[in-house]
Amino acid sequence: MPRLQADKALIHPDCDITDCEFGIYTEVGRGSRLAHVAMGDYSYCDRSCDLANTEIGKFANIASFVRVGATDHPLDRASLHHFLYRSASYWEDAPDDALWFDKRRARLARIGHDTWIGHNAQVKPEITVGHGAVIAAGAVVTHDVAPYMIVAGVPAQPLRPRLAPALADRMMALAWWEWDHARLRENLDDFRSLSAEAFLEKHGG
Repeated sequence: MPRLQADKALIHPDCDITDCEFGIYTEVGRGSRLAHVAMGDYSYCDRSCDLANTEIGKFANIASFVRVGATDHPLDRASLHHFLYRSASYWEDAPDDALWFDKRRARLARIGHDTWIGHNAQVKPEITVGHGAVIAAGAVVTHDVAPYMIVAGVPAQPLRPRLAPALADRMMALAWWEWDHARLRENLDDFRSLSAEAFLEKHGG
């Protein structure tokens, strides 16, 4: 695996990237499509992801074939088809519907820090996935997900907390995801070997 870098994202081949911002040590898997995405430090998506109109926190783990912020169609019009808003593709004298695209872009999905979105899961527009949450493989998330909650199913429902609420609150107060690169390296052994509770006890959370 190539070394990740602080100065630029690792973009694998065959990706389509439009109007995106990437933090340090970020990665985009082969064949992924990202449009209007802000990806926080250390976050990555695996191959063949489709992410649109999304704010992604730090240390987010996004598995293959995940879709976040899927674009929608006009349910209240005479037609669902995109000739309504991609009109310039069909007629020389008809512009695209800029207002429709502005509306789509305003419907941001927000993915918190230290999250895990499993293979082939979907997160709908305007959904917030809290810090530390886990989305099970194949889930379709249609409602906000609380911090440190594991959700699964179609539509996704809470399965169990990843951490007990008191520990989750302490972890968010500690906010280790704000530590700098050197401090993360200094405490790598603790991340690897300590339980969440022991980590909090040692590091003051």
